[in-house]
Amino acid sequence: MTRPTHLAHHRNRFVQAVLLCCFALALPGWTHARETASGQPQLNLARTVLQAGMFRIEAQVAATPEHRATGLMWRRGMPQHEGMLFVFEQPAVQCFWMKNTPSALTAAFVADDGTIVNLADMQPLSEESHCSQRPVRFVLEMNQGWFGKRSIGPGFRLKGEVFKP
Repeated sequence: MTRPTHLAHHRNRFVQAVLLCCFALALPGWTHARETASGQPQLNLARTVLQAGMFRIEAQVAATPEHRATGLMWRRGMPQHEGMLFVFEQPAVQCFWMKNTPSALTAAFVADDGTIVNLADMQPLSEESHCSQRPVRFVLEMNQGWFGKRSIGPGFRLKGEVFKP
């Protein structure tokens, strides 16, 4: 078996991301979610508690297509111990952007067992896409710098009820 070249690997990841985006656009409810976005932050989602070593995270849970589509849009700030956990039905390459999101965030792409696959720093109001390096069901968004200040990176395992089998 030969190893793909560096360029071929990136081309394959790009094709996967494009296919995922096309699939997401075809999902029922996606258009509805975009149309019902009110321009107001969603502040009353269900919450879950996660542990990152000795650090406690209170995360709002975005588990429906509408809640995931809105995410942290229009949120001007967030306490340091809070974040948003995006929960998807099936593992897939997940891609995120910062449209209508005025705060700098870091996305942690998280495997089913709570292990961080990769991190992506995302700039406010940017439409640049940031994707998981492999299929995941969870994405945790925190204020930019939160993970770095705590020496938390890829391979670190988060704990919480959502990660239990």
